[in-house]
Amino acid sequence: MAEVYLNSKFVGYADDPREYVRKLRETRRAGALGQSVSVAYDPRADRVEVEAARGRAQRPLIVVKDGKPLLAERHIRQLEKNEISWSDLVKEGVVEYLDAAEEENATVAFFENEVAAETTHLEIMPLDILGYCTSLVPYGNFNQSTRLNAGSKNQKQALGLYAANYAVRMDMDVNVMHHAQKPIVETIMHDICNYDSHPAGQNVVIAIMSYKGYNMEDSIILNGGSIQRGFGRSTYYRPAIAEELRYSGGLMDEVCIPDKEVKGYKSEKDYRYLEEDGIISQEAKVKEGDVIIGKTSPPRFLSSMEDYNLATSTRRESSIGLKHGEEGIVDFVLITENEEGNKLVQVRLRDQRIPEIGDKFTSRHGQKGVAGLIVPQADMPFSASGIVPDIIFSPHGIPSRMTIAHLIEMLGGKVGSLSGRYINGTTFDAEPEEKLRKELQSLGFRENGVETMYNGQTGEEYQAKIYIGNMYYLKLKHMVANKIHSRARGPIQLLTRQPTEGRAKEGGLRLGEMEKDTFIAHGASLLLKERFDSDKTVVPVCEGCGIIAIKDDHKNRTYCPVCGDGVEVNFIEVSYAFKLMLDEFKSLGLYPKLELTSKY
Repeated sequence: MAEVYLNSKFVGYADDPREYVRKLRETRRAGALGQSVSVAYDPRADRVEVEAARGRAQRPLIVVKDGKPLLAERHIRQLEKNEISWSDLVKEGVVEYLDAAEEENATVAFFENEVAAETTHLEIMPLDILGYCTSLVPYGNFNQSTRLNAGSKNQKQALGLYAANYAVRMDMDVNVMHHAQKPIVETIMHDICNYDSHPAGQNVVIAIMSYKGYNMEDSIILNGGSIQRGFGRSTYYRPAIAEELRYSGGLMDEVCIPDKEVKGYKSEKDYRYLEEDGIISQEAKVKEGDVIIGKTSPPRFLSSMEDYNLATSTRRESSIGLKHGEEGIVDFVLITENEEGNKLVQVRLRDQRIPEIGDKFTSRHGQKGVAGLIVPQADMPFSASGIVPDIIFSPHGIPSRMTIAHLIEMLGGKVGSLSGRYINGTTFDAEPEEKLRKELQSLGFRENGVETMYNGQTGEEYQAKIYIGNMYYLKLKHMVANKIHSRARGPIQLLTRQPTEGRAKEGGLRLGEMEKDTFIAHGASLLLKERFDSDKTVVPVCEGCGIIAIKDDHKNRTYCPVCGDGVEVNFIEVSYAFKLMLDEFKSLGLYPKLELTSKY
C-alpha cells in the first residue's frame, strides 16, 4: 500500500500503486484528465505523487505502446495537409506532456529505430531537449555541455540585425552589424526561426595556429585586410532624451538656447550646434561636453517673496550634453509629446565601430576571444591556393575545452563554401563527418582539413600543416570603445572628497587590498604613498585637547572649539575619510583625542 500525494499534500492510499498510476495515465490520454496533471510513482519511498500545480516545466513526447509509437504515418500526412493540428494529437493521446518527476518513470528513446519492448516514449526530435539559442549551435552533440551553454549565451550577445525597423526606433544602447550573413553550417532551427532575416555573424576563413604569440590566452589575430573589406563593422546607437516638465506654481522647463543670464550658462562654444529651437541639427559631429538639447528650468527653491515677482528670479541651465568619453554623429531627431502633453525631444546618436584591438569575438561553441593583434594582409600567412585567413585562432583553446564541433564546423564550412551549398549541422541529426571528409577530398583538398601554409613575411613554407576552414564568427557587444577608462584629476564626491565612481562620471580606478599587495611584491611599496592619498587633507589639531581645531581664514585666526584662543595648533596631513570618522565619533558622544608627537 502506497501513500498518495496531490500537490505535495497527503490524500490517501493506493493498494496497487503501479496499477493506480497506469489507470491515471490512461484517463489523461483519453482526455478525461487535464494535460497539465503529472503522475509519478517512487518505488524507493513507495509513494505516488500527483502534481497539477503551476510553474512546472513539461515537455511533449510521443507515447509508445507495446514497442510501437502511436504517431502513425497517417497522422503525419494529416498534419502536412493541415487536417489535424498539434492539439488534436494531444487530445488523441498520441503526444503527452511529461514533467521531470514523471520522466523518471519513463524510458525515452531518442530515435524510432531505438524503440525497444520496455520503451514508453519517443522523442519528437532529440533537438528539443535544447533551447532556442542552444539549438542554433551546429554539431552541438560533439561539444562538452559547459561549452554548449557558453555558446548559447554568447549568441545572445552577438551583434546583428536586431530589428528590421531599427532606423525609426529609439532603443537604448543598441548595435547593428553592417554585413551580417547567414551561416554556411546551419541547423534546422535556422530555417524554422527565419534566421536569414535577422542574422548575427559573418562567415570567415579561420586558421588554427600560433602567430608571434599575439593569440595567447584566448585572444585572436585579425586580418587587417578583412576589416578594410567590412569584417565586423557595426554601428552603435544611443538616444538622449529631454522633456519639458511642469512644476508647482505653473512653472515649466523650456527647450531653447539658454540666455547668458541663465544660472549655470556654459559657453557659446558648447551651444554651437544648436538651431533656433534649441535642438541640435542632424548629422552634426559631437564630442563630450557638447550640448545636444538646450534646456532651461525654473529656479529650484522659490522664497515666498519671489513667488509674486517671477521676473526677478533667474532660470537655471539644465541642458542635455554628452557625458565623459562619448562621441558620435546625430542620426535622428524626434520631437513629440509625452502622456501629459508636454514636449518631448529625443536625439539619437550613432557611432561607427570598426574592429580594434580589445574587441570581443566568438564562434558558436563558446570559444570567445579578444582581438590581440591586427596584422596587415601582406604579413598574414597564406595557403598554396592563395587563401589568407581572416582570423588566426590559438590551438590551445581546443584540448581542454573539448569543443570538437568547432573543428567539425570548420571542415563543414570549407565543404559548403567550395561546393556552394549549406551544410546541415543539426544537433543529433547532422551530416556525418565522414561524408564531409569524402566530399572535401573529391574537391581536391586533404580530407583532414589541413593545408600547407606559407609565412606571409618571408614566404617560407611552415613545417607543420595548418588546420584551416570556414566558420561562422560573431562580434560581441563588448567593445573596448565602451569600456576604455582612465583618469588623472577629476570630479570628487562632496561627502568623502574621494574620486567619483564609474566611467560615466569620470571616476577613479579603485586600488584595493590585493592591488596594494602586488605593488609591495613588486618592490614598489613607496608607490602606495602616492596611490593612497586621493583624499589627502591638512587639518589643524589642538595640542592641548587633541581635537580638530578651527582655522578662520576670513579673520586669519586659529582656535580650538574646546580650549579657545591662545592654544598651540599644529597642521597635520590626514585622509579626509579619517577626519570624517572622527566627526562620526563625536556625534556618538565619543572623544577622539589625537596625540601628536614630533616626526624628528
